[in-house]
Amino acid sequence: MKALRAVIGLATVMASSLPVLAASDPPPGAASCSGCHSRGVTGSSVSRLNGRDAGEIATAMAGFRDGSLPATVMNRIAKGFSDDESRAMAAWLAAQK
Repeated sequence: MKALRAVIGLATVMASSLPVLAASDPPPGAASCSGCHSRGVTGSSVSRLNGRDAGEIATAMAGFRDGSLPATVMNRIAKGFSDDESRAMAAWLAAQK
């Protein structure tokens, strides 16, 4: 019985730490966004992405991909990502403060 409680306790601790680990590891492609969309850029036409609404970011990526949003570079970059990849990057960027 004690072993079962220990296993359940360990599993609970591990499960509660997974969101922290997931939040610190960017999904493929997300880390490269900071090259242009850095945290400290002010007065730039390139918007800051950290902390923005995930739905807003994913919608913009879809717009760049299908050509409904004008872009100089993002239209080509967005075409390299699927909807699922864009949503994963958007969720990660939104969680960054």
